[in-house]
Amino acid sequence: MKRQVVVGGAIAVISVASAAALGIVQSGWLRSMPRADIAGDAAASAAATPQAQPAAPNIGGQPVRMAAATSAGVSQTGGSNVAPQQSAVPALGPAAATKPIACANPNAMGIARTVEIDTTGGPGFGSQHFKSYDFLQDHEIVLTFDDGPWLGHTPAVLKALADQCLRATFFSIGKHATYYPDILRQVVAAGHTVGSHTWSHADLTAATKKGGPDAAKDEIEKGMSAVHLMAAAPIAPFFRFPDLRHPPEMLTYLGERNVASFSTDIDSWDFKIKKPDELTKTLIAKVIKAGKGIILMHDFQKVTSIALPQILGQLQSNGFKIVHMVPKGTLTTLPQYDEAVLKENKLPTLASNKPTDSVVRTISGQ
Repeated sequence: MKRQVVVGGAIAVISVASAAALGIVQSGWLRSMPRADIAGDAAASAAATPQAQPAAPNIGGQPVRMAAATSAGVSQTGGSNVAPQQSAVPALGPAAATKPIACANPNAMGIARTVEIDTTGGPGFGSQHFKSYDFLQDHEIVLTFDDGPWLGHTPAVLKALADQCLRATFFSIGKHATYYPDILRQVVAAGHTVGSHTWSHADLTAATKKGGPDAAKDEIEKGMSAVHLMAAAPIAPFFRFPDLRHPPEMLTYLGERNVASFSTDIDSWDFKIKKPDELTKTLIAKVIKAGKGIILMHDFQKVTSIALPQILGQLQSNGFKIVHMVPKGTLTTLPQYDEAVLKENKLPTLASNKPTDSVVRTISGQ
């Protein structure tokens, strides 16, 4: 019998100034931005920001709520050290966010179960680092993708998921979201859950050692704001640390912000494996050995975009079922970081009131 489980978060807001500026963002002024170099690990993997809030569809069965670790005195909209200013963007309730998938493929895998995550207090998921909340049953898999959105690769991943009528969780990099906001909005429109993965895929352990906790907080918050703004929709209070390196101070901070941290149970290592057949073979072997788990892949990687249809087919033929995670609430971004993202990515104003012949003059030829 299919059933619903619950696991959720905070409220999605931005400042009034940022909300006004969002009209500019939605108009597509970022499309012509130069593609900056990817900051991050040596594996050419990059990551970014916050997530959009879908909610559990009514698939039948009784909802089961997973208890999240709650810190005493922590409010739902932020921690004791953070007092985010509320703004004009309304929060979406769980019932409003995720629509049932209209599936045209009678042989598709489909979603076996949707779980709602309560992110109060910043719970951690994924047995590689966090062992408190094991909500998956035997042969249940959660699909997660890091480092997008990325031109070509993310749309191919979206198509593979759509062909199997599936939904996944995307941990997006803030910078990449500013490069390809239209692609990020395709992820949101398809009903996937969107979380964040810092602003530039910086190693937060190194950032903390070099610049102190505030440097790491800036990477986290700016990434969240960028993903939220570029998605033009609320995102989930879900976060994954770059390279899965999580300084204790930042885990505490995310707990104060009511943002869940996600490690993994099964790492595809798709940033090192470059052949689709090899990736499929090694990943499926890991999944069969583990029996269930949260899989880490990268929609930033070309090999993943090519191999995913085969990976999904192998999961189906081996009897695995897909679980989709959604947040109970949405992320509250902080106005100062919303404004920093908009300021950094604003294109210069161009003077266009002069006649062309006063600006451009033929000096040779006809």
